[in-house]
Amino acid sequence: MTTLPRGEAADVHRVARRRRVVAAAGAVSAGLLVLSACDKPTPVATITVGGHSVNSEAVCYNDGKALNETSLKECVKNADDIKSIKVGQDETVRIGVDPKIADAGWIVLVNGRQFSDSSKETYRTIPSSAFFNVQYGTQGNTNTLSIRMGENTNKGMWSFKLKKA
Repeated sequence: MTTLPRGEAADVHRVARRRRVVAAAGAVSAGLLVLSACDKPTPVATITVGGHSVNSEAVCYNDGKALNETSLKECVKNADDIKSIKVGQDETVRIGVDPKIADAGWIVLVNGRQFSDSSKETYRTIPSSAFFNVQYGTQGNTNTLSIRMGENTNKGMWSFKLKKA
């Protein structure tokens, strides 16, 4: 039988406990470092047509603060990843926005031109015929629907391509 001097077994437990505490502190520090490197997600806008929908984070967003014209033009110009959805002639286009967007007020733009009045609701429907109509200046097979956050100033922009089915 092996015998340890008095109190040595307790030291082994302390060393193991210290290692666990140091490992846990290291894991917490690494986790905080990873989280600090992540961008805060922007509010989301969703377009639904029939049973299909697409959603997107903002093309331009400054945490709800006003965007100046230069930065807005630059980020809209660099927006390569605009999602698209097919729209049938007699379908309804449903637009849903995050409550953060609705609280600031939002308008619908089509091909860069204002298409609707400002709204503070989180949901709006528009008949698809309005998006492919000479009367509204939206003829063609593809149009860009944008959502502008902010009633008097632009605080964010979400864009989608509507393709005629």
